[in-house]
Amino acid sequence: MNVAELVNISIILLLVATIVALLSRWLRVPYVTGLVLAGLAITELLPRRIGLSDSLILNLFLPILIFEASINTDISRLRSTIKPIALLAGPGVVISATVTSVLLKFGLGLNWTAALLAGVILAITDTVSVIAVFKEVSVPSRLSTIVEGESLFNDGIALVLFSLIVKFNAAGSLTILDGCQELFVVIVGGTLVGLAVGYLSTGLFVRSDEPLSSILLTVAVALGAFQIGQFFSVSGAVAVVVAGLIVGNLGVSDKVSASTRLTLFSFWESIAFGVNSFIFLLIGLEIDLITFWRTLPAVVLAIVAYQAGRIISVYPLLAIVGWFDRPIPSRWQHVLFFGNIKGSLSMALALSIPATVTGREQLIAIVFGTVLLSLLGQGVSLPWLVKRLQLSQSSTSHQQLEELQAQLITAKAAQDELDTLLRTGVLPKAVYEEMRSSYQVQVAAAEKTLREFYNRRSDEFDVKGDQFTKLDAIRRRLLLAEKGALTEAMRKRIIAEDIVRERLRKIDEQLLKLEDD
Repeated sequence: MNVAELVNISIILLLVATIVALLSRWLRVPYVTGLVLAGLAITELLPRRIGLSDSLILNLFLPILIFEASINTDISRLRSTIKPIALLAGPGVVISATVTSVLLKFGLGLNWTAALLAGVILAITDTVSVIAVFKEVSVPSRLSTIVEGESLFNDGIALVLFSLIVKFNAAGSLTILDGCQELFVVIVGGTLVGLAVGYLSTGLFVRSDEPLSSILLTVAVALGAFQIGQFFSVSGAVAVVVAGLIVGNLGVSDKVSASTRLTLFSFWESIAFGVNSFIFLLIGLEIDLITFWRTLPAVVLAIVAYQAGRIISVYPLLAIVGWFDRPIPSRWQHVLFFGNIKGSLSMALALSIPATVTGREQLIAIVFGTVLLSLLGQGVSLPWLVKRLQLSQSSTSHQQLEELQAQLITAKAAQDELDTLLRTGVLPKAVYEEMRSSYQVQVAAAEKTLREFYNRRSDEFDVKGDQFTKLDAIRRRLLLAEKGALTEAMRKRIIAEDIVRERLRKIDEQLLKLEDD
């Protein structure tokens, strides 16, 4: 493909993505589903057919999407939901992949290698579609965090399992012990690479503190962490997740100016939106409807298989969570099960299956058809399900409370920035005091009204309503801060371990009593 053709195709895709964005908002159809349908419709308009490159997705698009998700993830919220996330992204992926593989093995007569590869590929969830629904329909923030966190680590685990199966197929044999050792090394190695890249880059952020150079640095971190992981034969996806979490929570910290942080996060939001738009358009362009129709019975069986695997992994594992953490409400579990939508990574892995695997073409056709039906079926009906389950806790008082908090947060942030400008000599003191006092008026007004909100009697609010749920979220952050301080004191041998353990047990009991936010 020459440059002129590439430019023409890019222009067509950009125009289509823009039109789809406008139409999806008007018709209230999920954006990603609209993109896939548009891709199916415009195939004949392009100068030539373009393919979905597995190398492009795995080496460029995947690191960008994972890094954007991780840089926007608050570690304190992730830590508060790490137990259900670890169960879903670890044992959950293994159980789901195993159940799917067994059903496809005996249902379609696939060999074990092909069945296992299909099981792992179909165990991957596409969170872009689910989070897009959450932006339209308000859901509890803990549920949103679990979905985002599972996706972060789900992709990494699935990629590792995929690589192990391919390695087993090439070697001809691999014991369970060797497989577990390989899995451990790859995940731990990816974590170490991510830690090294992330921590090395944090100092550069503080020293540069300039928007454009910070953008270039984050791009280098995202792509570099993945390639370094691949070079050392460890998980590049895990490396990107860890590096992104460190950069987002330590590198882009309060020591970096507000303008730099705003520019950086806006850039990554835009680049992730653009990448997702191209990927889902390319999914529609890649699917051959004639091949899809021929493999439809196998595709339907694959959907039944991966949904069965998801049921067996979600409901029992999340029931176990209630033994040692806050229980996951059944309505949330329904969303986690039905939100098991397939997307671009599943297609990329299908394309990257080695030619030596028997039944490769059949697998690719099945995965492509499964992704199409998943996006059109679950993608369209998920918003209806979320509304039907009435997960949103939004009310007039809740909105008023958040508006006041927004006023307080913004005014305080502006005051902090003014303090920086005064300290660095940008503003004279007289101008500083005048501008700061105007923000102080906003702070005082918001604090006064918020104090009245929090002092109202329980007869004015449902005990499980907006005010108390918001307070529980604040109390949870304070208790997590206490746990962090105790752990650090024990690590430094300031307090005896038995005293810390008892104190941590009491804090955990308080956390379990708090309402879900």
